Amino acid sequence: MQVSGLNRREFVAAAACAATVGAVAPWFGGIGPASAAGAAASNGRIPAALAAFIAAYMPVMNAPGLTLSVADARGTATTAAFGYVDLAAKTPVTTAHLFEIGSISKSFVALTILQLQDEGRLAVHDPILQHLPWLPIETPYGEVLIHHLLTHTSGLPDDPPLFPFEPGGRALQSFTPGAQFHYSNWGFDVLGHLIASLDGRSWPEAVTRRWLAPLGMSATTATIGSAAAPRLAQSYVPLHDDRPYPRHGPLAIAGPMSFELASGSIASTPADMARYLRMLVDGGVGPSGRLVSEAGFKAFTTPFIAAEEFGPGASYGYGIAVDMLDGHKRLRHTGGMVSFMSALHVDLDAGIGAFASINAQLGYRPNPVAQYAIRTLRALAEAKPVPAPPAADGDAVLDDPGAYAGLYTAPDGRRLEIEAQQRSLVLIADGQRLPLQHLGGDQFLADHPRFALYPLLFGRAAAAPPAAAAAGGAPAPAVTELGIGPDWFANPRHAGPIAVTPRPELAAYPGLYHSQDPWVGSARVVIRRGRLWLNGTTPLEPIGDHLFRFADEPQSPETAEFRAIVAGSAQVLVVDGGVLRRMPES
Repeated sequence: MQVSGLNRREFVAAAACAATVGAVAPWFGGIGPASAAGAAASNGRIPAALAAFIAAYMPVMNAPGLTLSVADARGTATTAAFGYVDLAAKTPVTTAHLFEIGSISKSFVALTILQLQDEGRLAVHDPILQHLPWLPIETPYGEVLIHHLLTHTSGLPDDPPLFPFEPGGRALQSFTPGAQFHYSNWGFDVLGHLIASLDGRSWPEAVTRRWLAPLGMSATTATIGSAAAPRLAQSYVPLHDDRPYPRHGPLAIAGPMSFELASGSIASTPADMARYLRMLVDGGVGPSGRLVSEAGFKAFTTPFIAAEEFGPGASYGYGIAVDMLDGHKRLRHTGGMVSFMSALHVDLDAGIGAFASINAQLGYRPNPVAQYAIRTLRALAEAKPVPAPPAADGDAVLDDPGAYAGLYTAPDGRRLEIEAQQRSLVLIADGQRLPLQHLGGDQFLADHPRFALYPLLFGRAAAAPPAAAAAGGAPAPAVTELGIGPDWFANPRHAGPIAVTPRPELAAYPGLYHSQDPWVGSARVVIRRGRLWLNGTTPLEPIGDHLFRFADEPQSPETAEFRAIVAGSAQVLVVDGGVLRRMPES
């Protein structure tokens, strides 16, 4: 969990070609978007519409560089590279650069588990403790099967250490296995150990022997570390890790890291990812024959549990999300690393797959690129008109900006005004007009020093989700309040008390906490309206002595625990196993 800021047959290679296309880089002045020379599944070139969309998408989303792979059922594959690995020197990305694919690695884990089932070494409905009796877990809600880990339904946390730092520490289950979806990197790290136990070699060695080598993915590494560093694309993170990132905020070069856990240890080139896509569109067949049984691939692509975080109507199979796109069955997954973001989409019915990756972690995945690639290539294959491109930044467009408009007043009389424009919002404060960047849901960001530390979080009259109307349900409740860190403002629609006195015992917790671990980063804890909030957006509810749960996700296994109360202030905050220490506010 990152606390700061805010988841086949060999193809004919002769038709594949690579391209490097410059994109506007507003943080360094940039060069004008270049024409796209490069690839498409139908004719060995990137379709003009797709190239134009990528050229528009990258500067809007502040993407330094991007790699793209597409492959289809006819054996055609294409790779391309855009933008820069060194923004200052304008060094272009090439298709030889490794990009970290993050949680897309989970699909490799699931397919390896299914191979082991084909070999009779396990059954997916075996209890995990049958194979790993040493696993440090408490399961008061029921036995955990391999199936539950593959589908993120174990009831166990997302990202605690697999081997706890504290003697006797154990991952604690919070709901009945199979009852609901809760994303768990921890569960796939466990599966990596299961693979190592049964295969007699480490996870990186097993996936290399079982998948990378048979698919010809010779450039790919299953361990991110010093050996791969010379081939890895230079990547970027926000300069400030203690606040939300405005879309075109300053960037810093990411430092080196090591990662070998099965939840996300693979780094690959676009050509190798095209080989992987080719296997997926061929239903598990590699260059030399089938790599996983038909039954295994069917289980891999079966929608077992609703997983709305992958989009409305999405479900999760084994290590991959499953949904429908334009009436076609689609596999999809994203990958988020400390300084890379990736997306993989496969249209199983059309036999087309796409992969895109960006060398920065700026809070979004390049799903629009992968999805538009599939739609474009499908249209060309069917001799139909190419669809219009999506908005480069879909979150920037509001369906109902008027719902937020109005005057908001704090208990001490301070005022903020929100003005609705055609599809966006403007904050009016101290005579200044500040455009708001939509972060999703009811969260927005003003790129201004006064509002730099926290997003703006609008509150509604009832707990129904803002997307209820769009999903076909009842209209979304009225917006009545606005929170910004510790500050609270209400509009005339608010009904209820204005002033709320916090409990005295909460005074020990607010402050800035930081971890040197880049996966954890920083967190700010504030008191607003009598309760604690993490980063101003996640309400915390007490469940024990200095122990809190995330009130917006009541059944989440994750907790926030404050420790070492010295002179009335907590010195340590532990969130999902990540340890942060109090820092002075700068």
